Amino acid sequence: MSTSYSARGKVDSPASTAIFRAISIRQPYVEEILRGVKREEYRSFPTKIRERVWIYASNTPAEDGARWRGVGCRPGELPFGVIVGTVEIVDCRATSDGFAFVLRDPQRLTKHLRATNQPQPAFWRPQFRPE
Repeated sequence: MSTSYSARGKVDSPASTAIFRAISIRQPYVEEILRGVKREEYRSFPTKIRERVWIYASNTPAEDGARWRGVGCRPGELPFGVIVGTVEIVDCRATSDGFAFVLRDPQRLTKHLRATNQPQPAFWRPQFRPE
């Protein structure tokens, strides 16, 4: 199976053996990434990963009111606990507070995916039930 990307920037077929890892990120940061507004993800650790990864919207939303207003939503109005898209990690830079994963080419899934295994706080390998 392969994943195809449409010109609209949405993943038409979510089943893929080409994407192995997922990164857990809180809403509304996930929505900002999918809209192309947020182009870096900040973490306390570096990564050597340079590939397309699934974006998992974690169960716990961020408490950043300004970011929620920026996407025009409130906690609970965006999906959580599911994989909502993909993004390519193209670089990792040291910052004064940690590390910035440089993101490119976000793709929103047309249908959210629910993993059968437990998500981890950072990178993890989701497992899906066969369709």
